[in-house]
Formats: sequence, C-alpha cells, structure tokens
Amino acid sequence: MKRERNAKAGTEAKSQLKINVASKTIQCKVCFQTFMCTSKVPELTLHADNKHSKSLLECFPEYKENEAKSDNKTNAKVSGKK
Repeated sequence: MKRERNAKAGTEAKSQLKINVASKTIQCKVCFQTFMCTSKVPELTLHADNKHSKSLLECFPEYKENEAKSDNKTNAKVSGKK
C-alpha cells in the first residue's frame, strides 16, 4: 500500500552527481581540468606546480594576486600556522 502511494506521488531520487558536475566552475587554462567551486588556492597552486611547473596565475588567470594572498592567510589561520 505504502509503495503504491509513494509511486503515485512521483518522487524521484535526486542524484548528487549532477550537482557535483554543475559545481565544477574553476578550470585550468593549460589542461582544461575542472575543479569544484569550493577549491582553495593551495590546491590550485599544487596543481599548477606539479602538473605544469607554472604559477597559479598562469593556470588560473581569473584569480587575482590579492585573492590568492588572502586565501593563503585564511588557510594559515585555520591550520594553526602563523
């Protein structure tokens, strides 16, 4: 009985995969790899250094130096480093 009622309601399972794909808004301009919008500067810098031996701004020109510096300070405070 309950299954029949739920089937009539037309509820579908929501896929997290579609949401994850839509949130990949940061893209490397060298290799076009995408990153989630919540990615921080250290992760992007690591990609630029290891994959391309380039700076953050060469791979991700949409990041300004001021944003990169402020994100690094924020991450240092969170991790307990000064």
